[in-house]
Amino acid sequence: MELASIQGLKGKVSVPGDKSISHRCIMFGSIANGTTEIHNFLKGADCLATIRCFQAMGINIEETDHTITVHGNGLHGLSAPSNILDVGNSGTTTRLLSGILAGQKFESKLSGDESLNSRPMKRIIEPLTMMGANISSVLRNGCAPLYITPGDLHGIHYNSPVSSAQVKSCVLLAGLYADGETSVTEPSLSRNHTELMLREFGADIRTLHSLSGTEATAYIKPCPELYGQKITVPGDISSAAYFIAAGLIVPDSEILIENAGINPTRSGILKVCEDMGGDITLLNERCEGGEKIADILVRTSSLHGITIEGDIIPTLIDEIPIIAVMAAVADGTTVIKDAAELKVKETDRIETVTDNLKAMGCSVTPTEDGMIITGGTLHGASIHTLLDHRIAMAFSIAALVADGTTKILDSKCVDVSYPAFYDTFEQLL
Repeated sequence: MELASIQGLKGKVSVPGDKSISHRCIMFGSIANGTTEIHNFLKGADCLATIRCFQAMGINIEETDHTITVHGNGLHGLSAPSNILDVGNSGTTTRLLSGILAGQKFESKLSGDESLNSRPMKRIIEPLTMMGANISSVLRNGCAPLYITPGDLHGIHYNSPVSSAQVKSCVLLAGLYADGETSVTEPSLSRNHTELMLREFGADIRTLHSLSGTEATAYIKPCPELYGQKITVPGDISSAAYFIAAGLIVPDSEILIENAGINPTRSGILKVCEDMGGDITLLNERCEGGEKIADILVRTSSLHGITIEGDIIPTLIDEIPIIAVMAAVADGTTVIKDAAELKVKETDRIETVTDNLKAMGCSVTPTEDGMIITGGTLHGASIHTLLDHRIAMAFSIAALVADGTTKILDSKCVDVSYPAFYDTFEQLL
């Protein structure tokens, strides 16, 4: 994809359904009794991998242009897959599904592409093993492929060393099959889509915060059954982030992003933009299915550098590439700290972001847990995405304010989370 600088992005856009929520709709609907009807489901590569995995375990899932219908078989209604479950590039599928499979009475194996199979799985192997699960890394390197055989699960309290929704969700889902209450304490509250949605499906689940207000503990009790639901997936704030950034940094722009999820555990991008001086207004705020939703109005703004660190990081970890782009054209210096988790995403995003910013002429220094960015003028360059969808989309926005032409190599990788990303821009030109 070749892009050049522009002005005047104006209009309304709707972004695809939230990727995290779309995954969970399929998973929870599959192990619930009855039918789950899903609207605004994200048909990206990662979520389609989740569908294929559950179809391989006997779940009837119907797809139309506008609706996904999951005919659940109950908590114990999955059947043994005849082949290895292919999770593609999806870490969410791998980690959450492992929690469900740990409680099944059949053996299974999970594997993905080269990138997925290099990502750390020891972080779920350890707590699942503590619960009595039989799960191992086939290559004994702490990564997928993973091999899971039946085990009798018991409830535990797990102190997670990282704030990770995937780790927390994996343990909580295994807790549905345990012999007593299971709880997970995190250093700070990560995405809580699992807790909100499981409650809607009928699970006995709650979250308590420490007196200090930082640590959060989620508790779940085994339950006899979950119940199918009707769900409209809110627009993905991670996908909206690219249009938020474009509206702020492209001259003479005004963009309304409709029906975006603004769950507080996900919407740190909004606070960062406001702290940087961004003109952002939330309209039509409401709550559906436990999730907060709003229309987001953004206008061109003069941004300035800030420090981003601490508890806000888990609420915007996927948005750091696009935040780095905004920082690259803001006045002053932006410092990003406490984001070492970036190293174990689809790519090492500290390295990938800084390498590509440098290619565009930005003054940026990588650190062990983030980066230091001094704003200035960007220049067109060839962007090496390394097949990371968030890198491709973030630097597509950078291209809109860079001198000359920017080439986004392997831009097709946006299909992982936003197949219509480039088409949506046509609406605003």
